[in-house]
Amino acid sequence: DKEVRAIFLRLFAQLFQGYRSCLQLIRIHAEPVIHFHKAAFLGQRGLIENDFLTKVLNGMAFAGFVSERGPPFRACDLFDELVAFEVERIKAEEGNPPKMIKHVRELAEQLFKNENPNPHIAFQKVPRPTEGSHLRVHILPFPRINESRVQELLQEGLARSQGVPPATRGDKKCVVPAGPPVGMLICS
Repeated sequence: DKEVRAIFLRLFAQLFQGYRSCLQLIRIHAEPVIHFHKAAFLGQRGLIENDFLTKVLNGMAFAGFVSERGPPFRACDLFDELVAFEVERIKAEEGNPPKMIKHVRELAEQLFKNENPNPHIAFQKVPRPTEGSHLRVHILPFPRINESRVQELLQEGLARSQGVPPATRGDKKCVVPAGPPVGMLICS
């Protein structure tokens, strides 16, 4: 799975190359707000007519990406290194599949090292099944239903429901008022 993740990491690094140059830090609020200038990004990359990238940039996931990755002072990770330093390498590998696969494997190894800093402590979380475990019956049989007991429970329920009058609410149903229009709330 690390290699699949490495492929997506590379894909998003290629897709978002140069995104940092289109970030704007707006300081008029109590806390600074980071804004992504989509038109500049698409124009710089010559992808204004690209519907896919436009939809990606308009999505909520990208807004979260910008708010998380936008601050100028934060810890850098493998994605930041790819976007900042590996641009030329990724471009050079586009026509050479063996080099691309080698780079994906290097990224996968780095992802593994990031998640498992102490490889000697790593262990398998789910134990392997024992020899012959597939031959054992694991499902307990469903217990037999006692027909006489079922009839007794049905009779008790019927007796209870016939003896008690149906519950009625004294509340009167009405239409919930809509309240004032939104325009009035804003003005006042």
